[in-house]
Amino acid sequence: MEDPFHPAADALDAEAMPLAGLRVVVVDDDAEMRALLVAELDDRGADAVGVEDAGALYRHLAGERCDIVILDVMMPGENGYSIAAHLRRSSAVGIVMLTGRGASRDMAHGLGQGADVYLVKPFDPDVMTAALLSLRRRLTAAAAAAPASEEPPAGWSLQAGGWRLRAPNGTTLELSATERAFLQPLFATPETPVDRETLIAGLTDAPWDFDPHRLEVLAHRLRTRVRSASGQALPLRAVRGAGYLLVADPD
Repeated sequence: MEDPFHPAADALDAEAMPLAGLRVVVVDDDAEMRALLVAELDDRGADAVGVEDAGALYRHLAGERCDIVILDVMMPGENGYSIAAHLRRSSAVGIVMLTGRGASRDMAHGLGQGADVYLVKPFDPDVMTAALLSLRRRLTAAAAAAPASEEPPAGWSLQAGGWRLRAPNGTTLELSATERAFLQPLFATPETPVDRETLIAGLTDAPWDFDPHRLEVLAHRLRTRVRSASGQALPLRAVRGAGYLLVADPD
């Protein structure tokens, strides 16, 4: 029989580390605030990473899994509202806005752009933790109710941390950093188009200064390299107005 005066170790761990296993990215251009948030989240068990702007966030998401993104609003370049709208269009990640803008119209705008939770600085760490736990429960329930995701295109896979492409006939191709950054988000969401903005953000620190036609050149050269090395066609398709995707059946 469980002793009510001496909780089990698992219960104590859950109380001390309530965010254990939660992968969080903090986006804030204020280095001191970013470090404070990451430290607070780490202390509560989360696997937290801090980045300074939209470009750094998109590059991180291109290669790493994430459950929840915490966004400041006022940042150089792309602001938090725009990032939230982009994330909501292109992913199922949880979005928390943590900002000094506490007016009702700002909150309404943030939630309207796709944020799941809107918190105002200065924040109470316990309230933030409760909000993250509530959001995790909702995301877990939504994932359980969703249909199973598509499998990667038959026989094609990324190996060695994404640095090697394997074709169905067993041929492998070493990838450049640019090719890896291009292919990783496509393999993460097979049969689903990845928009050009997401792909470009994974390739450069200055997406506003990137010629979109370079994506077409990159895709063409990659298809040519793969066919030359393996004798097989990479199932990569351009989708007008939507970006690129990997298809399960290249025919």
